[in-house]
Amino acid sequence: MVNGQYICKDQDGNLLISIDAVDEEALSKDPRFTHCLAVVKVGDDYLLNRNKWRNRYEIFGGCIEKGESAHECIVRECFEELGFISSDMTYLGAMTFLLKPDYFSKSERIELGGLYGITLPGNTSLDDLYKKVADKEEITSLALYSQIKGKEPIALIDEKLLGYY
Repeated sequence: MVNGQYICKDQDGNLLISIDAVDEEALSKDPRFTHCLAVVKVGDDYLLNRNKWRNRYEIFGGCIEKGESAHECIVRECFEELGFISSDMTYLGAMTFLLKPDYFSKSERIELGGLYGITLPGNTSLDDLYKKVADKEEITSLALYSQIKGKEPIALIDEKLLGYY
């Protein structure tokens, strides 16, 4: 944290501290790099997925696998969670988080993640897109942000990240 400042605090006490212009290759080599996230735009709206285990809507992404670069991680995660490989990805920067103890670690820790933006055509069918989702064990549905805002639980940090793309 810089002078106790942060961008957003979520329901679990995790902090999004900053989003910085760190080179994608440099991020991939940082030992604190653990994951990538993608903000997906559909026309003028945003696409979210409902996470079965956290019981809320989130943006797309996940943890790196051994030896993966940030770009390789987000390509794989988009294939698993959206059923496609997009060449139209924009690297937006490196997110710095202060994370509370959870499933992944019993300790509070600083982690870095890559943030990406993806644009899909405005006429994209959510039903057709969901049919391609490989990880239906984790992702139970897809929805547009405008349709669920104020009606369904949304991960607060992820909701804040929408504004970066």
